[in-house]
Amino acid sequence: MPASPASPASPASPAPSAPSAGSRPGRLARLADVPVLLVAVVWGSSYLAAKGVTTADTVLAVLVLRFAVVLPVLAAVGWRRLRGLSGAQLRGAGVLGLILAGIFLLETYGVVHTSATNAGLIISLTMVFTPVAESRVRGVRLPGAFLAAAGLSVAGVALLTQGAGFTAPSGGDLLMLGAAAARTVHVLAMARTESVRGADALSLTTVQLAGAVVVFAVLAAVPGTGASPWAAAADFGAGDWAGLVYLSVFCTLFAFFVQMWAVRRTSPSRVSLLLGTEPVWAAAVGIVLAGDRPGWLGLLGAVLVLVGTAWGRTAADRGRGTDRGRAPAVAPAGQDPQTTRTPRRHTPETNGTPGR
Repeated sequence: MPASPASPASPASPAPSAPSAGSRPGRLARLADVPVLLVAVVWGSSYLAAKGVTTADTVLAVLVLRFAVVLPVLAAVGWRRLRGLSGAQLRGAGVLGLILAGIFLLETYGVVHTSATNAGLIISLTMVFTPVAESRVRGVRLPGAFLAAAGLSVAGVALLTQGAGFTAPSGGDLLMLGAAAARTVHVLAMARTESVRGADALSLTTVQLAGAVVVFAVLAAVPGTGASPWAAAADFGAGDWAGLVYLSVFCTLFAFFVQMWAVRRTSPSRVSLLLGTEPVWAAAVGIVLAGDRPGWLGLLGAVLVLVGTAWGRTAADRGRGTDRGRAPAVAPAGQDPQTTRTPRRHTPETNGTPGR
């Protein structure tokens, strides 16, 4: 469950041009691919890690604990830039943090009630939802190839969620579908919120996570919403703490700083492409380590989702490039059409969300 409010393709991130092939920068870009691919692997495994640490009674407690570990580090590293944010930027990032809180709640409750394989593949529909939503907002028609790819992905999810036979999708599957839609809203909101354009990526991430943690803490204090963070922490065993640290340190901090490092040495498009392999790793981890057995229908659905999202990303990018070449005025003034491109997830989601 990645989360990175300031994704490589977001307006808060730099967008250097891709290095030329055969040059020294090109070789450096290939070296930068390795840690970025490792982030995709880590994010793919995050669904299983979250499922192992969290129960329906401890969702809010785990979210508070997970990000309480991360926030002091982010704040200490970026304190000077954090203090430089204007009031408007703080308010804008705070609103984005509320959306981010919704994403984490949907994802975490969802992964508790479905398999790690289903969670990782269903959330990848963000890569289809975002261009569709962006096209509606901008009034731009999507290419036919993208619509075909979107249909393939939706058909894949339908098969994936059936198991051994055609039944209603589980509540967890529907929550993950809602999380994919919420990620789309977050990515578009980041691109279209004037107050956060040009804001430092680290500061934007820190404020958004702080806002999300406030939401989690308030909800956790309401009677009947599950165990308190302190009670959950007291009941944790060594394995639970290991899972929580993995989610905090690797799926959030490590992922954020690798993306920040890589996007300055290669290009946002290249980073997004590598992070787009996350659903493959989510499926592999779920099947190999968690023993998920989706059956033949489910396996066929998984393949359709992976093919559809990859094809859809390519078709959307090709159409976006055509729009830029034909009519540069399509994008709103001051907004790069690429700023709403979804990598994978969020969003740090890449999908607009910080760490899974």
